[in-house]
Amino acid sequence: MAAKNRTDRTPTDSASLLLRLTIGPMLFTHGYNKVFGKGGLQGTTGWFDSLGLKPAHVHARMAAATEIGAGTLLTLGAASPLPAAATIGLMTTAARTDHRGKGFFVFKGGWEYTGVVAAVAAVMAALGPGRLSLDAARGKHRSGLRWAVLAALIGVGSSAGLLAASYRPDEKPEDEEES
Repeated sequence: MAAKNRTDRTPTDSASLLLRLTIGPMLFTHGYNKVFGKGGLQGTTGWFDSLGLKPAHVHARMAAATEIGAGTLLTLGAASPLPAAATIGLMTTAARTDHRGKGFFVFKGGWEYTGVVAAVAAVMAALGPGRLSLDAARGKHRSGLRWAVLAALIGVGSSAGLLAASYRPDEKPEDEEES
C-alpha cells in the first residue's frame, strides 16, 4: 500500500469543506447584517450599548468586522486556526452578554446557539481547513487537537480581555444618560 500524501482526498477534507461552507457564510452574513441590515450600524450600536459594551460604536464595528473577516477566512480555508479563534471569541462574548442568564435554549434567548457555533469552530480548528482550501494551496497544514486548544484559548482569552476592559452592563445606555 502506498504512503498517503497531502494530495490524497480524505473524508476529513469533505467534512472540513462542508463545515467551512456552512459556518463561514453564516458568520459573514451576521456581520453584514450588523452593518447593512435593518437599523444598520446605528441600530447595532444601540443594541450593543443596551448590552453594556462601552463604547458601543467601537464594539459594533469591531464585531461586524470580525464576523465578516472570520466568515470570509473560514469559507476560503485561510489563516487557520485564527478565524476559528475569532469565532470562539465572538461566541464567548455573545454568550456572556446577550445570552447571559437566559438558560440553555436559544428560543428563550439562551446560549445554545453560541455554544454550538463555538464548538464547531473548535472542531474546524482540529480538522484543519482541508485539501480544498487556500491554506492547503499555500502548503499550510495546521490541524489537530493542539490547534483546537490554541484556538479556544485565544478566543476565550480575547473575549475575557475585551469584557474586562469594556463590559459595563450596569451603566445606562448613552441615550438614556442625556435625558
